[in-house]
Amino acid sequence: MAPDTATDKALAGRTAVVTGASSGIGRAIAEAIGSAGAHVVLGGRTQEAMDESMARIKAAGGTAEAHVHDVRNVADARALVDSAVKSTGRLDVMVNNAGVSYPEPIVDGDPEHWRIMLETNILALLVGSQAAVHAMRACGAEGHIVNISSVASLNPASGVYGATKHAVNCINESLRRELFDDPIKVVTIMPGAIATSFARNFDPAVLELMASSMGGDTAPAQFTPGGRLSDEALEHAQQSMSQHLCTPEDVAEAVLWAITRPAGVHLASLVVRPKKDLTL
Repeated sequence: MAPDTATDKALAGRTAVVTGASSGIGRAIAEAIGSAGAHVVLGGRTQEAMDESMARIKAAGGTAEAHVHDVRNVADARALVDSAVKSTGRLDVMVNNAGVSYPEPIVDGDPEHWRIMLETNILALLVGSQAAVHAMRACGAEGHIVNISSVASLNPASGVYGATKHAVNCINESLRRELFDDPIKVVTIMPGAIATSFARNFDPAVLELMASSMGGDTAPAQFTPGGRLSDEALEHAQQSMSQHLCTPEDVAEAVLWAITRPAGVHLASLVVRPKKDLTL
């Protein structure tokens, strides 16, 4: 993603960590921040995908490194921040993006799926935020901690996934208040429906709508619940449903805008949603 004139190289000399950077929103955020001049440390599960992002960041004049890790592992989550500090001696931006959803009814839900959501969406974000605060304080950074929530957090009946994002919002506001005397800002980004592989866990009715937008006999197979969605399928769905699906780049632009405001401006939360909402 090419930076706009307002943020072109605005992050030069800064260091950023992005979790869940192998695909989707995390990948777009990492590439946007890197294109704006920051050294980006990508954390994710797929080395090849992160290698491709690093190549794009370097082609845009930035620098990057990638580490395969499990955000649910506390030691791994802390080590990712340590890697950034070891490489550049500082940390300025922490983006806790990694997330997962299993939209099962509670009465039929799998407790292991609940555990995965709680550990990925809440525990990993807490550990990453805590490690980031310590690193930013150590180097005296006027930092930003960006935590990716969801519009599901605004719905009181959004299931276990929504409950984890309610928790994210509560954690973010609590941390924001704890850091009133620090030059560290906490930003909550709440995306609506975004065309990423995360959509594989959308409600089946939404997946059916996405499949029908593509047409053809093979389209429905690409949008079965839990199935991996290709970049090509997602791009086609987004173009066909542009009023119902935003792009990962839309979220990345919001993040970049929030972390490049003047020092006296704190954008505590932003909602990024399509014109016509899908139920999440």
